[in-house]
Order: sequence, then structure tokens, then C-alpha cells
Amino acid sequence: MMEKNFMTVDDVAEELSVSKSKAYKIVRQLNKELEEKDIITVAGRVCTSYFRKKVMYSGD
Repeated sequence: MMEKNFMTVDDVAEELSVSKSKAYKIVRQLNKELEEKDIITVAGRVCTSYFRKKVMYSGD
């Protein structure tokens, strides 16, 4: 299955096992970081690759 380019707040909440309100805060923070780099963002969604880079850790 192909991975989506953007994650919704529901996706973030499920991935991190957090509440929807916490997921909204995370999405807003990540989008703010992207906007500071002059990257266009979509409210309530975050770029999947950026989310994985910033929030997930590698088992290496």
C-alpha cells in the first residue's frame, strides 16, 4: 500500500497514541516549523515525511 503524502490529525493521534487535542498541537507545531522554512502547509495536516523525520526514532 502506498503511503499518503499528508497525515491528518487523526493519523497523528493514532500513530503516537495521544488525544486529538494533543495531535492538533503537534500538527500546529510541525506546520509552524515548515512555514518558517517558507514551505506551504495545510491546516490540520502535516507532511508525512516531515512528521516521521521529527517525531519518529530509528532503531539503528
